[in-house]
Amino acid sequence: MKHHLARAKHVYSDRGLADLVRTAATYAPIEVNNAIFRLRHGEGTRVMDEDWDTLILLDACRYDMFAERVPFDGDLKSRISLGSTSEEFLRQNFEDRQYHDTVYVNANVYFSKLGLNEDGTFHAVVDLLDEWDEDLEIAHPETVTEAARGVHEEYPNKRVIVHYMQPHLPFIGERGLELRKQIGQRNAWIPFRNGLRPISIDELWEGYNENLDIAFEYVSHLLNNIDGKVVISADHGNMVNEQQGPVPTKRMFGHPWGVYSPELVKVPWFVLEMGSRRTITEETPTKFKDYSDELVTERLESLGYR
Repeated sequence: MKHHLARAKHVYSDRGLADLVRTAATYAPIEVNNAIFRLRHGEGTRVMDEDWDTLILLDACRYDMFAERVPFDGDLKSRISLGSTSEEFLRQNFEDRQYHDTVYVNANVYFSKLGLNEDGTFHAVVDLLDEWDEDLEIAHPETVTEAARGVHEEYPNKRVIVHYMQPHLPFIGERGLELRKQIGQRNAWIPFRNGLRPISIDELWEGYNENLDIAFEYVSHLLNNIDGKVVISADHGNMVNEQQGPVPTKRMFGHPWGVYSPELVKVPWFVLEMGSRRTITEETPTKFKDYSDELVTERLESLGYR
């Protein structure tokens, strides 16, 4: 609700009352559906309150696609995320809190935009914003895996969060790169939101699922090198031509802020027991890497957020 009210204020100041009325007509059913969803499912899970040694986050991974494609043996449950976007998830879970027993390996630009890489929220942060694959326009999962392996060796007495950007766009697999050429841009959601169909919905799913399979490949390498209780989850999911309900809305693509539906906030909670648990201790935070506003903005633009 807070985000939608802020958006309404922005629309009114920029485009006037008539556009505000039209925008409010779009937001109203979403907020009704949100209230119903929260009554049914509760407010969601704060991930730091859960029991794990390593938390692996697959950015934008829906529960249903995870359940269908996960190649590991483990205990699959679900949780309700605190946000339908990365920014909302990060704010609700970590902002204005301290977790000095935790090291965060991060590939998500919003983490840096919110200052979580520099404000002492965690004991240490390994931020990969400058380890960018310029051709793919995103941090490659191999880069994240290698950083995470190093962190587990360097910090044996810390909880570790490993935040991969896949299966989030852009598509990075062989089939996905072909689809990017057909779409004509790295953000596949945009033409569909504008009523265009440069590829089919089935092809859209091909690229999305391929990204997840690639992420699983590198997560497998990480699992072979760590121990303790591991949970694989996600910050949020995506809408792929679905409507929020029970009050009908327009069909959606991607992950709009503040929209609560199973496709967006029901996330996997996949538990693996990988040998002996780690003994976790708190310590004073270490120095964090800082990035310029220009670099953060550039990375956000490459992901289609600006």
